Amino acid sequence: MSRLALLAAGVAGLTTLGVAPAVAAPAPQAATTLSTVTTCGNLGYQAGLATKVCAEITGTGVVLYGQVGLAGPPSPGSPAPQPKQLITSLSGEVVGGASLGTANQNVIFTASTIQVRGVGGTVPCGSTVHASFSVASFPWSPNPVTLDVPVAC
Repeated sequence: MSRLALLAAGVAGLTTLGVAPAVAAPAPQAATTLSTVTTCGNLGYQAGLATKVCAEITGTGVVLYGQVGLAGPPSPGSPAPQPKQLITSLSGEVVGGASLGTANQNVIFTASTIQVRGVGGTVPCGSTVHASFSVASFPWSPNPVTLDVPVAC
């Protein structure tokens, strides 16, 4: 058997076994991942409920949400809270600039914490975002909670 035939048989055998000749692989590129930072404003209390507004910031992207929960645990032996129809309003804007939108929603609150979302967008680096979240239900009037957060890039 000639040397060429032996070499061809060897390469075919290695290929069958899944072994390939060593080839330089490109160096892996560093992935640029942006972390999300969540900032929340102070709690607001109204008729046994606690509300707050938060901003999730990833790079120049901002997502706002409002949250409603019980102001504290129910007293031992007390009945479960009755469901409440809530009218919520979430809004955001770039201070001195564009609106990020407004979301008005009717929600039913039982005892589990709920979030109201639907406002956000891309904002310029170095700007400040103002967010507001309010909850109303008869006979309560809205008692907004607010947040001002800088967007550092």
